[in-house]
Amino acid sequence: MDGRQWRSTIAAAQAGDRRALDELVEGWLPLVYNIVGRALNGHADVDDVVQETMLRAVDNLDTLRDPDSFRSWLVAIAMRQIRDRARRRTADPLDDSDAHSAADFAELTVLRLQLEGQRKEVAEAVRWLDDEDRQLLSLWWLEVAGELTRRELAAAAGISRQHAAVRVQRMKARLETARGIVRALDSSCSDLGRVTARWSGQPDSVWRKRIARHIRGCARCDGHGRPGEVVVPAERLLVGLALVPVPVGFTLSLVFGGKTAVAATAATTTVGWSAKMLGVLTKPAVAVTAGATIAAGGAYVVTQPPGDRTPQAAPTALSTARSPALSAPRSPSPSASPSPSSSPSPSPSPTKKADLYGSVVDAVDTAPDPDTPPAALPRRPESGLTSSGGARTVMQHRGDNVTLTGEGYVLVRWQISPQYRPGALVMPSWTGLKGKLFHVASGGGRRMDDPTSADGRTSGMGGPDTGYTVLPDGTQQMWQNEYFYLDGTVTLTQNERGADYGITVAPTTWDAITEDVTYGPDQGARRYGLVRDNGKDSAPVPQYVTRERPEDAATVAQRSEV
Repeated sequence: MDGRQWRSTIAAAQAGDRRALDELVEGWLPLVYNIVGRALNGHADVDDVVQETMLRAVDNLDTLRDPDSFRSWLVAIAMRQIRDRARRRTADPLDDSDAHSAADFAELTVLRLQLEGQRKEVAEAVRWLDDEDRQLLSLWWLEVAGELTRRELAAAAGISRQHAAVRVQRMKARLETARGIVRALDSSCSDLGRVTARWSGQPDSVWRKRIARHIRGCARCDGHGRPGEVVVPAERLLVGLALVPVPVGFTLSLVFGGKTAVAATAATTTVGWSAKMLGVLTKPAVAVTAGATIAAGGAYVVTQPPGDRTPQAAPTALSTARSPALSAPRSPSPSASPSPSSSPSPSPSPTKKADLYGSVVDAVDTAPDPDTPPAALPRRPESGLTSSGGARTVMQHRGDNVTLTGEGYVLVRWQISPQYRPGALVMPSWTGLKGKLFHVASGGGRRMDDPTSADGRTSGMGGPDTGYTVLPDGTQQMWQNEYFYLDGTVTLTQNERGADYGITVAPTTWDAITEDVTYGPDQGARRYGLVRDNGKDSAPVPQYVTRERPEDAATVAQRSEV
């Protein structure tokens, strides 16, 4: 979920609902904790900065005019607190305990997310970055993982999107240098051993320069990776990673500075607490949530033991997607029980009136028997379609779109590329629909989760060597070719923000679809296609369709409302 999906909770909290406020804090604390923890690299001030951020967010919640912008608003508050902390910090060097704690967040990231190989290397390289680079990286890490957008990153950093692109590029270059240092220190270079003989083991800018200078002149250390290993860009390694869970025992007091409710009440006139928020926080209620206890007076204490459940992602648009780093991929389609029909029907959605257009929306379905031919495809009128992208539109980047107008069939062909960037996939969406749009058939000779290896672990969605592309929970598994019927006009937008993918969109015909779906295993296909159309208005509508024209097409809801 993102800020838009928390609209009702935010509104209730603004109105004084204590339980809604508790839910808001529990849901968004992990995001703030990850931004601050990574920006400060586990410094002892992390808890204080997280506390200050949440205090300011709670007390100023009633000033938030647009609940949809809650996430960007909260992240901006966190970054201001981080920058304020940097300005307040004295020029005195850190003492030994602070220096030791500087590695804590990197270690916590590795341990709690069970990172290995090059993912572990990236996490450890963060220790070698300067404060300013770590602050930017704390946002960029979450952008790549699918938790933030580039617009939110730029706004939180207080710079334009163009400037953000330049700064991110420079930071990534320094991160790659830091990765080289981590690899070199893990090697058996005797010359490097002599260079670092007097090094205390704590990363700093002086030793970063010394070690980097050695690496540039050392044939053993200047390789791009270990023998036989290809160094994967950091952005591909971070896609789909979950947030680091808030540590057990972390306590957040939602009353000023951890004071009691009575003390906070006495301080209201000088501290500036809003009467509404103070009233909510002093209610004698205790909310026990999944992993935390929120007690009277506003104390939030993380109580979940580390091994009790899989770490959960922050509440973002991608949080329903299973992270390939933390969970197994979807089972290949043959492991599912074949549907008793060659044309599985999507689950009907509630509607005010039966048999109306939009009464059935695509849903998760099981793979049909690969050797069973499909039902006949009903023929709908084909007066012709026009496409803003011409006869064939290839969309490989976020924001690419095509507008279709007329009466006829449309092919959407999928190309998923986990070898370039696996992780959580943000589905394309249909916006500005006028008229009707149906999902009529699936083909191409395979579902994208059909296995391609003997052990069944590799498919078009990825494998153990590349990582997996993961669909949001509740999203219907796509086939190589998906077919739709349009009577009206609609715009299809590519929303790539996590996993790498591309789609090709082209007007097609009833004859071409029929030929595709009836091409079966006896002709070399993995399976026959699937006909979904019943020729009526109760035929399924694809997911992620709206008649609205949102500013960000990626915010279209999975459950289409047409």
